[in-house]
Amino acid sequence: MKNWIVIGATSAIAESVCRLWSTRGYNLFLVGRNADKLESVKQDYTVRGADTVFTHVLDIAQLDKHQACWEQAKAAMGRIDGIFIAHGTLPDQKRCEADFNHALTEININATSVLSFCTIAANEFETAGSGHIAVISSVAGDRGRQSNYVYGSAKGMVSLFLQGLRNRLFKRGVMVTTIKPGFVDSPMTADFEKGGPLWATPDQVAAGIVKSIDKNRGVVYLPWFWWGIMQVIKSIPEFIFKRLSL
Repeated sequence: MKNWIVIGATSAIAESVCRLWSTRGYNLFLVGRNADKLESVKQDYTVRGADTVFTHVLDIAQLDKHQACWEQAKAAMGRIDGIFIAHGTLPDQKRCEADFNHALTEININATSVLSFCTIAANEFETAGSGHIAVISSVAGDRGRQSNYVYGSAKGMVSLFLQGLRNRLFKRGVMVTTIKPGFVDSPMTADFEKGGPLWATPDQVAAGIVKSIDKNRGVVYLPWFWWGIMQVIKSIPEFIFKRLSL
């Protein structure tokens, strides 16, 4: 039986992951903004077989409350085996271009708040000599594109930070998994025109996440073919790339 903290627990991908973990009898500490939604998914996971499910309401932007959240999870479960960070927003790029304060808000949600929880977890797990940090980043962080470079910058920051953590914590037996999904049909992409082979469901991505954590993978692209797509995109010379409408 394992004990996991799930940040952004009411996101579509997090819900799918937690449903899978529930069938294994995991203990879950769910963190999110919506108390009613947290209570709803708590009941679902309990029915599916989760041993114990705790909930904690938190505005992720309140960085000064992250440590208290961690301490409450530790008090509730006794031991923390892993933290899965799945929260995020998809900002309006044009609004971010026009208003840096809005861009900064989005960067704080998608990057700074993630780094805060990762730092708390890293320090705890490093001392314990065990633990797993799994974080949803994005393929958008692999290269800056005119259509979403604020979001991509935040995710790029997360990916690079996790790379450093992985290097730092490896000798202490702490695993760090960077999860890079491509297009996912979820509420966050509600305004996108969907369909086609590049799109995946939250359940498909969740299955890949659980498998990657089980196998202690370092970096995983989901679905798998996004690794190849991003290798091509990253290899395009800058003098050509800047002329593309991507």
